[in-house]
Amino acid sequence: MAALMAVFCRPLPVETAGLAALAVPAGGTEAKYVALTFDDGPRADTTGRLLDGLKERGAHATFFVIGEQVPENEGLLRRMAVEGHQVGNHTFSHQSLQNAGEHTVIEEIQKTEVLLEEILGEGEYWLRPPYGLVDSRTPQLVKTPMVYWSLDPEDWRLLNTEQVVSYVLGRVKNGDIILLHDFYPTSVDAALQIVDALQAEGYVFLTVEELLAQFDTEPQAGALYASATEERSW
Repeated sequence: MAALMAVFCRPLPVETAGLAALAVPAGGTEAKYVALTFDDGPRADTTGRLLDGLKERGAHATFFVIGEQVPENEGLLRRMAVEGHQVGNHTFSHQSLQNAGEHTVIEEIQKTEVLLEEILGEGEYWLRPPYGLVDSRTPQLVKTPMVYWSLDPEDWRLLNTEQVVSYVLGRVKNGDIILLHDFYPTSVDAALQIVDALQAEGYVFLTVEELLAQFDTEPQAGALYASATEERSW
């Protein structure tokens, strides 16, 4: 058990090369900051197209990847890191961690952790629990910050670009963490339209780690962050 736990305590190399390329507000507009997050990838066609669009727009994002999706998509993970995105852990098989046995929780996280470290190097890969579900034992088992969300347009259910865009643009505020999925073409289209619209309003798109730093929030292992300044209880 000690060997399984040790893998969670390593520091994440900080990617700084892409910071200078972040899009900044035009015309002197006061900046506002949000984090786009994507679950359930990587997927070769949709994730690749999303990375192309984010690069064109100078926007950073956070990708919470499923371990089962990693094989044969290693190049996409390397590209995420090189282009300044944050790579996180979404467990190996997308099994709920709520009320799961201790061994199951550790194994689900560790198997993906090992894959990420083999590809990207040793690091602290923040966790997004499947379905956002945790329980009171989770902080003792997870030795990284955890990420929830403050905006969820349920893009996986709608599969409708216009509705997803409308939901986000009608509710977004400074410091939000937005949940999307890079597994669906409609979600990729929506994400890029959201970036275009919000950049025009003065928003800057950061990784979750960058967003918390922007708001002087010190990330803590085992804490579940819903926005730049809000922790979620379980």
